[in-house]
Amino acid sequence: MEKIYTIPVNEAYESECECPLCRLRAKAEDDYLEYYLGPSLMEPDTRKITNKTGFCPDHMGKLNRKEAARLGLGLMLHTHLKDYYEDLSGDIKAAAPGKASLLKGRTSDYKAKLNSIADRIDKRTAQCPICERIDYTMDRYMEVIVYLFAHDKDFHTKFENKKAHCLPHTAMLLRMAASKMSQNDASDFVLMLASNNEAAFEKLIKDVEWFTLKFDYRNNDKPWGNSKNAIQRAMRFLSSDRSDFDEKGRKNN
Repeated sequence: MEKIYTIPVNEAYESECECPLCRLRAKAEDDYLEYYLGPSLMEPDTRKITNKTGFCPDHMGKLNRKEAARLGLGLMLHTHLKDYYEDLSGDIKAAAPGKASLLKGRTSDYKAKLNSIADRIDKRTAQCPICERIDYTMDRYMEVIVYLFAHDKDFHTKFENKKAHCLPHTAMLLRMAASKMSQNDASDFVLMLASNNEAAFEKLIKDVEWFTLKFDYRNNDKPWGNSKNAIQRAMRFLSSDRSDFDEKGRKNN
């Protein structure tokens, strides 16, 4: 019997997308982008988090591209900047080396202070609540996938018939199989995963090669076949990055 937490996974594996986990991740990311610039922005608990962390450069850019949410982004940035200023600006100034101490040869103290402030900045700028929630959600999806593979015959067939998974998500599936699956289930799971990815590798190698050969004038009049978007598909397979291209390899606006 299908449960609410299995529905997104089944829908992703029933779709025509290249990597079902990329599809799941994209949907989760879009939901969290909407969440953090939606009504939750005015909730004290949410604002406390965003004031402290802000967002990573990637998600800051994606939030900025949502025109309808620019006011929310401005409100968040205003209080985030104030929190940053109150936390760091005085300490940065106070960490400036004293010239008198330098003349006396005490140089190690100021180096430790500067490195400590730099570490604090790095720690804050590395935090992103959207990244953290996506990572958590993807871990739960991975658990659902390995559970369904072992207990649901229909899903087992869907997994077997899927084209492939991009390499970053292949690595995540392998780790989840190691963590959650019995040896027998993991054997079947990994063999299917490897078979599908082997077919994807062979197709991409062939398509990317033909893409490059099309630059030879002798091939001008020959058809592109499936190679016109081979570069984009290869990049997505290698890195899972779909930020600039849709599922068919077309440039997003």
